[in-house]
Amino acid sequence: MIIVCFLAPLRNYGKTLPGNRHIITKNGTSGMVSIAGGRYHPFFHRKDEPKTVRVRPFLLDINAVTNEDFLAFVKANPKWTRSKVSRLFADAGYLRQWAGDFAIGNDKIKNSPVTNVSWFAANAYAKWEGKRLPTQAEWEYAAAAAPVGMNRGAWLTRMILAWYDHPNPAILPAVQSTYKNTYGLYDMHGLVWEWVDDFNGVMIQGDTGSGGTNVNSFFCAAGSLNSVNKEDYAAFMRFAFRQGLQARYTIPSLGFRCAKDSESLMK
Repeated sequence: MIIVCFLAPLRNYGKTLPGNRHIITKNGTSGMVSIAGGRYHPFFHRKDEPKTVRVRPFLLDINAVTNEDFLAFVKANPKWTRSKVSRLFADAGYLRQWAGDFAIGNDKIKNSPVTNVSWFAANAYAKWEGKRLPTQAEWEYAAAAAPVGMNRGAWLTRMILAWYDHPNPAILPAVQSTYKNTYGLYDMHGLVWEWVDDFNGVMIQGDTGSGGTNVNSFFCAAGSLNSVNKEDYAAFMRFAFRQGLQARYTIPSLGFRCAKDSESLMK
């Protein structure tokens, strides 16, 4: 995907409250990080909505779900295999990078993020794991954290925009191959886009009258009226991408990671 844009500093829209973070290990490359939560400034908000929302403590996967992870899911749930999945829940591109229903076929992508999965499939996987998909606020809050050893700002913005500017490689790199942020999360940007639970929940000026959203409004003057940072082109692209999705879509650059409610919620 090629875009023309102006570089602008990435602003952190989430303010982290004090609290310990820990990693819950599942295997060598998986696990979850506990995020204390805090106040989040949504990129878009209506005039009648508060400018900040509370993000309660939650757990988030260290990295995106891999092809090997998803293979275990379809073996346990054959209705989600490529040949059996209903077209109501996934379009014709579902898992097209795999060799067959129960075969990835390419060892090089076993530890790469699974893509070409619909929201329905991602949601089913999360439930199978006893988890859920992160909300948009949770994902954006976690993704705003600075890379380890670097200040948040221009470097991360340049990396995101450089990634947007180039098509994905034919073989996606493995998870944990881009950068780690200060929450202990890998590849929040730079590897794949990621599904969130309420992926098309943003409404801005230019909404269609039937409850849908005019995606083109993100790219015109009206689209920026309710944005927190009108210079954050990377965020505009991300939110516009989400608004253009439907739950059955499968895309080669779109994967997901899972979240879970924290056992000790902020009071």
